[in-house]
Amino acid sequence: MLRPIADGVLVHESEFCQSNAVVVHGVAGALLVDPGVQDHEMSCLAADLSQSGQTVVAGFSTHPDWDHLLWHARLGTAPRYGTARCAAAIRDELSDPDAKARIAEHLEPTGIAGKVPLDLLGEITALPAGTVLIPWDGPRARVIEHQAHAQGHAALLVEERGVLVAGDMLSDVLVPMLDLHGAADPIEEYLTALRLLEGVAGGVDVFVPGHGSVGGADELRARIERDRAYVLALHEGRDPDDPRAGPSAKAGWEWVSDVHDGQVQRLAERRKGEQDRG
Repeated sequence: MLRPIADGVLVHESEFCQSNAVVVHGVAGALLVDPGVQDHEMSCLAADLSQSGQTVVAGFSTHPDWDHLLWHARLGTAPRYGTARCAAAIRDELSDPDAKARIAEHLEPTGIAGKVPLDLLGEITALPAGTVLIPWDGPRARVIEHQAHAQGHAALLVEERGVLVAGDMLSDVLVPMLDLHGAADPIEEYLTALRLLEGVAGGVDVFVPGHGSVGGADELRARIERDRAYVLALHEGRDPDDPRAGPSAKAGWEWVSDVHDGQVQRLAERRKGEQDRG
């Protein structure tokens, strides 16, 4: 079910990992950001839009992770935008004919295998490099591109509504997940992205993380600081003592501790490799 969070801006939360889809009403139709995960949820979203007299006139994927690249035939054939780097990343991945099969295999332990429509996955239209605004007839949706978490990641600031769509950052259930494969300096890339989001925070009344709870202006600043503290702790080799990872993790999210432990291990391996090369 769509839930309004600002004038003409609504959110649908998936059952899977509290994934958030965002709808922004425009003049001739809606902008749909990261539309969701399971078939029945996207079908329900399409029905809700239809009942409200809205059709999807543009889509946007915040970054090239499979759960942000999905689509449903009932949502129509509007262009689905992403940054040039996002589009290039998914194009490279899907050039392997076994890519979708690997994603389906990855979904087996989650309990949603067979419920995720992969046929339209990743059909992203690249925005020209340096694009500032989504090309659509609606509230100004400003593209804030950075390289934290994934190459070509972008937040959207719906300026006239005071809404920040953050992609896979600023979560209350997930720790910051670094791009440990594509980034030359994953720590600095993440800190840079947090500074970018902090730079627009004064114009934000409500923000939507890719996964987790929607928050207001005060919570936005608190989550930026929490994410920065976590990333700096990783950089300095300290225990971040973060409530999202460890014994105090939210029920059902205990696996985030494994994500954290994996990041600590891979960062240690990177440092050792750099020392060996030096």
